Amino acid sequence: MQSDAPKAAAPRGSLLTDPKARAWTFQILSILVVVGVGWYLFHNTQQNLANRGITSGFAFLDNSAGFGILQSLIDYTERDSYGRVFVIGLLNTLLVSVLGIFFATVLGFLLGVARLSPNWLINKLATVYIEIFRNIPPLLQIFFWYFAVLRAMPSPRQSYSFGEAVFVNIRGVYLPAPEAAGGLVPFLISLVIVIAAWIGLARWSRRRQEDTGQRFPVLWVSLALLVIVPGMAAMLFGKPFHWSFPELTGFNFVGGWAVIPELVAITFALSIYTAAFIAENVRSGILAVSHGQTEAARSLGLRSGLILRLVVIPQAMRVIIPPLTSQYLNLVKNSSLAAAIGYPDLVSLFAGTVLNQTGQAIETIAITMSVYLAISLSISMLMNWYNKRIALVER
Repeated sequence: MQSDAPKAAAPRGSLLTDPKARAWTFQILSILVVVGVGWYLFHNTQQNLANRGITSGFAFLDNSAGFGILQSLIDYTERDSYGRVFVIGLLNTLLVSVLGIFFATVLGFLLGVARLSPNWLINKLATVYIEIFRNIPPLLQIFFWYFAVLRAMPSPRQSYSFGEAVFVNIRGVYLPAPEAAGGLVPFLISLVIVIAAWIGLARWSRRRQEDTGQRFPVLWVSLALLVIVPGMAAMLFGKPFHWSFPELTGFNFVGGWAVIPELVAITFALSIYTAAFIAENVRSGILAVSHGQTEAARSLGLRSGLILRLVVIPQAMRVIIPPLTSQYLNLVKNSSLAAAIGYPDLVSLFAGTVLNQTGQAIETIAITMSVYLAISLSISMLMNWYNKRIALVER
């Protein structure tokens, strides 16, 4: 039997018993505590710096540095500011990171595939490499390449020569350097056209293969275009480059590119060290692909190379990318070890020399930490974007 009497409204509880109000209260209190602690630390630091007569702020970036730098990718003189020193240190750090990531990736993928090779000798050589280099600290490997290998090279007059174009001695590696000539702009335009044609050709070939099942030799056609089109541009508009070869003059080489031994040592050490970890990531990614996929591809008549390139690697990349991102981040952070051998990276120049000259430790360290954080976050965002792009999409 149902009652026609109106239902009485449920009694409303207090704010302390309301879960929503309690959650808002705790969040507001947490924000107030964080802001209060931050303000206390900032105010206390400012007060202590003022009491000790230490200047704070970023005005020091406009002051003249007054010291030389061993390697700079942009023009620099001792009269330039600390701000320009920061830019040079940042560029040198990015240079080491990019070179290290490139060489470590190539070497790591080759080693990862070699680790699964049915050839006994190749398999064991890859295993020995991985077990040796991943178990030695990166700083010791940097010292090994710098002090035991590169510092043992001969003087410039007794340099190792490779075709009278490349010279290696205790002061570094000297390479031929291209110098811009009159045909440079048409040459670059022809390269852009070839790259655009390559991308368009690859997309057309993919659609054609999906529709007809027939493959088009995109790689060989693109390589032919890469040789023919820029070659014709050079014939019509003149040479794009003149080559400057290093030449021994007095006690050192003049001309060409000079790669300092510190850069060679840090690039070798970080590439070899990180490649050992990437190889294991590649191996685990390949093993994660179902054996049935390989058998199905083999039953279609595909060769081993095509099976690896078209079937195994694309699926293994979904497993390889997340740990590969961590290895890239480790390599960038390990590049700060370059300061141990005097390579002019961001830590050595800005958090080292500039800090010692200005005494503004908080500003220089904060800027340096922020730069490494920004680089790492950028790499993470890029790799996460790529990982999401190749991930399986459920329909």
